[in-house]
Amino acid sequence: MEQNALYPIFLKLNRLRVLIVGAGEVGYEKLSFMLKSSPDAQVTVVAKEVLAPVRQLIEEQRPAGLTVIRKPFEAEDARGFNLVIAATNFRELNEEVRAAAKSYGALVNVADTPELCDFYLGSIVTRGNLKVAISTNGQSPTFAKRFRQWLEATLPEDTDDLLRNLNEFRRRLSGDFTEKVRQLNSLTASLLHEKEAPAESQAANRS
Repeated sequence: MEQNALYPIFLKLNRLRVLIVGAGEVGYEKLSFMLKSSPDAQVTVVAKEVLAPVRQLIEEQRPAGLTVIRKPFEAEDARGFNLVIAATNFRELNEEVRAAAKSYGALVNVADTPELCDFYLGSIVTRGNLKVAISTNGQSPTFAKRFRQWLEATLPEDTDDLLRNLNEFRRRLSGDFTEKVRQLNSLTASLLHEKEAPAESQAANRS
């Protein structure tokens, strides 16, 4: 079985510079999901044309960190960015964007072209301070989307109180690292038991 060798990280996009090339349907999808997860992201969009959905998003959200430049892409546009997303419908242009971005040392995502990507934009579920990212290693974005929807329907909305309490408990722990891990594992084991109990009860009722 092939193993997903991707290493997930969570980026502070208010400290990085992101370039999206393209403001059509693909660009809108990338931009909207990025701003939904990181409203304070520092994003520049370069596009010859800005379609209505992108204009509407800008008017409704007015993200402070967003800059839109209406012009054809040039290689120099990729200078100074940490992450670059090629989000046009034209493979040749996307490859041009990738080449320019790599020449300036940026990490690149090319829409719908996994073999040209340094990273993927996974499906994301957010519940307050809890954030879950999902990847299928570029194999099936549709499955990732459906799994995200399942998690959104399953995870409780009130996770913040739990996380705050666990953080406070962690701060009060004494002992070395191993002992702290043991105590936290012992405390949080009940979370799994609470989930398993209803399933076990249902299985017993069916038997």
